[in-house]
Amino acid sequence: MVCGICHFPSVPEDCEISLCYTFLHTCKTTAMGLYSSNSLLLLHHKPKSSCVTAPISASLSPGLKTWTEDNHVGLGFEGTKERIKKMFDKVELSVSSYDTAWVAMVPSPYSSQAPYFPECVNWLLENQSHDGSWGLPHPHPMLVKDALSSTLASVLALKRWGVGEEQRNKGLWFIASNFASVSDEKQHSPIGFDIIFPGMIEYAKELDLNLPLGQRDVDAMLQKRDLELKGGLGSNTKSREAYLAYISEGMGRLQDWEMVMKYQMKNGSLLNSPSATAAALSHLQNAGCLNYLRSLLEKFGNAVPTVYPLDLYARLCLVDNLERLGIDRYFRTEIRSVLDETYRCWLQREVEIFADTATCAMAFRILRLNGYDISSVPLAQFAEDDQYFKFGQDFKDLGAALELFRASEMIIHPDEVVLEKQNSWSSHFLRQGLSNSSIHADRLNKYIAQEVEDALRFPYYANLDRMVNRRSIEHYNVDDTRILKTAYRSSHFCNKDFLKLAVEDFNICQSIHRNELKQLERWIIENRLDRLKFARQKLAYCYFSVAATIFSPEQSDARLSWAKNSVLTTVVDDFFDIGGSEEELLNLIQLVEKWDIDVAVDCCSEQVEIVFSALHSTISEIGVKASAWQARNVTSHIIDIWLKLLRSMLQEAQWVSNKSAPTMDEYMTNAYVSFALGPIVLPALYFVGPKLSEEVVVGPECHKLYKLVSTCGRLLNDIHSFKRESKEGKANALALHIIHGNGVTTEEQAIREMKGLVKSQRRELQRLVLQEKGSTVPRICKDLFWKMSKVLHTFYEKDDGFTSHDMLRAVKSVIYEPVLLAEF
Repeated sequence: MVCGICHFPSVPEDCEISLCYTFLHTCKTTAMGLYSSNSLLLLHHKPKSSCVTAPISASLSPGLKTWTEDNHVGLGFEGTKERIKKMFDKVELSVSSYDTAWVAMVPSPYSSQAPYFPECVNWLLENQSHDGSWGLPHPHPMLVKDALSSTLASVLALKRWGVGEEQRNKGLWFIASNFASVSDEKQHSPIGFDIIFPGMIEYAKELDLNLPLGQRDVDAMLQKRDLELKGGLGSNTKSREAYLAYISEGMGRLQDWEMVMKYQMKNGSLLNSPSATAAALSHLQNAGCLNYLRSLLEKFGNAVPTVYPLDLYARLCLVDNLERLGIDRYFRTEIRSVLDETYRCWLQREVEIFADTATCAMAFRILRLNGYDISSVPLAQFAEDDQYFKFGQDFKDLGAALELFRASEMIIHPDEVVLEKQNSWSSHFLRQGLSNSSIHADRLNKYIAQEVEDALRFPYYANLDRMVNRRSIEHYNVDDTRILKTAYRSSHFCNKDFLKLAVEDFNICQSIHRNELKQLERWIIENRLDRLKFARQKLAYCYFSVAATIFSPEQSDARLSWAKNSVLTTVVDDFFDIGGSEEELLNLIQLVEKWDIDVAVDCCSEQVEIVFSALHSTISEIGVKASAWQARNVTSHIIDIWLKLLRSMLQEAQWVSNKSAPTMDEYMTNAYVSFALGPIVLPALYFVGPKLSEEVVVGPECHKLYKLVSTCGRLLNDIHSFKRESKEGKANALALHIIHGNGVTTEEQAIREMKGLVKSQRRELQRLVLQEKGSTVPRICKDLFWKMSKVLHTFYEKDDGFTSHDMLRAVKSVIYEPVLLAEF
């Protein structure tokens, strides 16, 4: 017999005691993996030993401090939140020298010797860097090709109109000085660089611009360009056409403009690219192209960005950042506004969502997770891997594929074949990308590579919230640079304020968690549970399961209820399994049924007296608090939950004692209750906020949620405990499936079928959690069932289980080790 929380992997008892009693305030760590960007540093913790057996002292590097609840106000906690809130009002997007140069090259319809947009020419004259280049300020050292591309485009624009000789000469000097980077494979290449840059060199010849380049180097580039154009970019013709339309400015006289205009969007642009649109306007004088460029200049001034519109994608990135870092609860109103607008765009099939792979996938995932009723059908256009190469993105750019993979994990209906196929190819694509050693060597890609590794290693359904938050903090990249045909930035992509708030919040919550754990240690001693020799000591694990999922300060009562009942289910499970005689088991059930009894008279043994007294006092305490939250008496409901568990455990004990084998239906009808999630999850519902009527908490929807998560847990446990329980003569779902299953003859076949059942039950659970229409259980309450499902899948996800060392690391990272952030 086994209950849901108490079957977490065992560790040596001294390790458990050490975790609970000597590791409460501080932890000794070595600083590992120092990440730096723009003077922002994170220290990662790596314990010197997987088993802590001695008191630990704090050791912090000079200049580093732990953010705590006491100093968060002085550090501008509220000010940081206010700055982030303002970001919901306006998307800041960098302008692009590269695209502005192409707009500057558009001739006036009245004179081919005058620019249509002289303000762009003036902007180029005024915005050259000191080193002679054009581009983003403080560029990444791996983006020299981008600087070369932007600089050559700017020099061409100035030469086109015969202005800025001094600036042109400085630009040519920069190109000559850095031209070796063109053939440097370690340098990051903007999209289309191998076609666009040679195309600009040819245009320079037409303008009689003397480039300080060797003819051999130029010939090599042109040959490489021709090979790429002849070889094509994949088997999908539409993908190749879209790519060639996107890089129209670099095609010159090779471009098929009739084909290109098939990719003109409703806003008049070519695939939201100002540079490609400017090239089309120069060749075709298209009114839509003109109106698009004019609208950009009205919005951004005398320069243009490299992609527009981007507001929806940027705001989704903002929401995703806040959710991933665990600080979204501070911005619920603002996030709801963004998602409502995104949902409106989704329903109206607006191009801004559906024309871009990453935007579409991210919108789908975030909307579905937040309860919006949307279909996965629109993602069908990305269901095959050859469709991914819309803009010639190669294996070094995994961002869009990662978004597609994350979206594909949101399967909640049995007929979502589109997502199944997408999950298959995108996971393969991502693994193939990670196998390319160059991505790990590329400093620009190291963060996306880490995200990909995490996504593949930790499935969404087995990823505990606080562990996600911690990894996101530790791997956070504050450099907000992205690259298409040129580099661009937006504070919505990455932001120091996001990281600062996340670190402060994580450590504030962690400090509260450590104090709660100390309360729980006192509670165990006060209730004499430490005197029960048969009972396993699992407090750290029990508390970890809730601290890793329900972590905000205001949910303290929910955490304590969850943790105390987790400990008690562990004790009771051990009592029914090995600690008590049949007389004692029956006596305990009778005592709970009567409830108000004289323990000195009615308890048949000291063990029964300790167990019942702990149950009585804890249930009474939780009942009083829950009744205050709910403004009605709910204690009797909590007692009833416990009675159902005790009776189910007695049934299992009798099966073992009688050496009888139940049918599969008999076993599962009892086993989902005996898995012991009822006392853990159901009372916690009373503490998360909403007032719940008796009709809701005992109604069919709540019971179905409870049964689904309990069934998943029971089946997962029985798969892993099959061999041990078979030797002990205990009933087990896998064993019964082999005995009674139709045509199932092998353990491997039975395991496959049971894992398939777990998957379908899990998806049904998530569907019910996300469903709003017709639901009577508040979403915040339904989330508890999903959080428990994540806990169970986390510990059973690996074929060999969640090892004791895995558990120790997880417990320390969530409860004990603060995140350290250098001042900047």
